[in-house]
Amino acid sequence: QVQLVESGGGLVQAGGSLRLSCVFPGPIRAYNLAWFRQAPGKEREFVARISRTGIRTDYGDSVKGRFAISRDNAKSTVYLQMNSLKPEDAAVYYCAAGTAWTTNKFEYDYWGQGTQVTVSS
Repeated sequence: QVQLVESGGGLVQAGGSLRLSCVFPGPIRAYNLAWFRQAPGKEREFVARISRTGIRTDYGDSVKGRFAISRDNAKSTVYLQMNSLKPEDAAVYYCAAGTAWTTNKFEYDYWGQGTQVTVSS
């Protein structure tokens, strides 16, 4: 079972920043990578995605202009820089890897266990 490992979550004040990291246990050049999040009682929602080479990125409407996804294929790592955090950004954040270029969570093949982000107002 391939397991991605997220880190970087924590407690931050509204307006602050966090940087999440996710390590894939092997080469990642073959995969598109994404971040999703899930708040209590809500569906897991798309946050950001990045293509195999890093040329293409895409963001959910609620995070556009505040979050930035990037990847380092040499380190098998994907990042999510989160700025201007709001209380409504609080959730468990998951990274995912897949071969499809999609925002549909059901089309991703590999997932991490998640990292908690808490934003205080």
